[in-house]
Amino acid sequence: MTCTRLCSSRLYLLSTRLMSTASPRMVVQGAAADKPPNLLAASLAFEDPSAFRVKSLSELCRALAVFRFCSFPGLVNNCNKLMSAARSILGRHAFSSLMRSTVYAQFVAGENEKEISESMEKMSTLGLRPMLAVPIEEDLGESTGEKRYNENMDAMLECVRMSHSNAWSKDPMMQLKVTALISPELCVKLTKVISKQAYDLDLLVKAMDGEDVKFPGLEEREAAHFHCSLRRLNRIGEASVNKVRVLVDAEYTYMNPALSLVTMAMMKKFNKDGAWIWNTYQCYLKETRTLLLEAISQSQEGGFCLGVKLVRGAYMDKERKLAEKEDRPDPVQECWEDTNDNYNSLLEVMLRLIAQNPQRYRIIVATHNEESVRRAAKWVEELGIDKASNSVCFGQLLGMCDHVSLTLAKEGYAVYKSVPYGSVDDTLPYLVRRAQENQTVLKGIRKERDLLRQELHRRLKLSTR
Repeated sequence: MTCTRLCSSRLYLLSTRLMSTASPRMVVQGAAADKPPNLLAASLAFEDPSAFRVKSLSELCRALAVFRFCSFPGLVNNCNKLMSAARSILGRHAFSSLMRSTVYAQFVAGENEKEISESMEKMSTLGLRPMLAVPIEEDLGESTGEKRYNENMDAMLECVRMSHSNAWSKDPMMQLKVTALISPELCVKLTKVISKQAYDLDLLVKAMDGEDVKFPGLEEREAAHFHCSLRRLNRIGEASVNKVRVLVDAEYTYMNPALSLVTMAMMKKFNKDGAWIWNTYQCYLKETRTLLLEAISQSQEGGFCLGVKLVRGAYMDKERKLAEKEDRPDPVQECWEDTNDNYNSLLEVMLRLIAQNPQRYRIIVATHNEESVRRAAKWVEELGIDKASNSVCFGQLLGMCDHVSLTLAKEGYAVYKSVPYGSVDDTLPYLVRRAQENQTVLKGIRKERDLLRQELHRRLKLSTR
């Protein structure tokens, strides 16, 4: 109990210090002073359909058709059944061709390096940067064994190579799903273990280095798998450090503590001179503020840099149902407004830290929410954060929210698009899962559809003159 009080007190003091170290409006220097606030607000209204003038007529039509489909929750929730029926009726080849020209073309970069390069080069000409994502992940009951995990590691290492060796963008990033390298069952077990007995990060770092350490609470077979998994993560860390920034995705609350533990251990080992390993913080969860403040404290005490991917989150419905089923408190914010408040509050905490020490802290504002994007841009200007330093960047999904992404890039911000790649068979399950998890985002694409229609009508009028 005493330890809990001390921890809570330390986090409270840290939170208070972070919110008070910078004045509401700091002196803006250099490039940050170029645009008065009223002009900044006007440029980031995201109301201009001309953002889509870079798209071809077929791309406009495809986006409108795909977004229309995604606007129906019933269709999204039954995607797997619909695709299975379509595959049976059309045959595998025709089904694959249909998907390639619609959903796949909208949200996936390609299957091989040549196709990916073509997509990425086009993105680069628009001022956007790719954040490659290997569409491999597992959930409970899907574990595949060490051989498959090693193959997944090879796929991740290939992603590091592609991200680094191609001149697509400055400061390349990629996404990593830890459950492609560690069984979800072990993540759940580890989450339960560390809730009772905390693991020191140095213990995991030693295991990454190949030392034979004992993991309290794990059986011999589990410990052996954990050792193998940490060595896989170490291989990826060694390959990416000083080359590619690796953003580790968050997942469900029943395994997130384990994922954060291994991610923070990777940070301690590889983030000594820069933020190469990043963790994801989901603001729809009530505990996220505490988790982020703990991470800040750990990075300060451990002397390593902290990279943060800040998201609202996508598992709200499932988390609530699980909590009700297991008769435990609901981990999700009471309402959407609370999630927004949490997101904007933690965004401000990180931006104030970055303003003080841009070399030690970095953030990607990973959101499609226009208000949060405007707030972030406003605070970047007010706090005098240099856009060119890339200590603050923005992120959206490939094929979505282009009116926000393209406008931000035009204003000189670093903007990344999350870019899955692979075959139709490999990427469709990933896309379906993302669509079902992000239905709140899909419901919010009405404005993007309206802007696409305006641009389409403009083109059609010009063609009839």
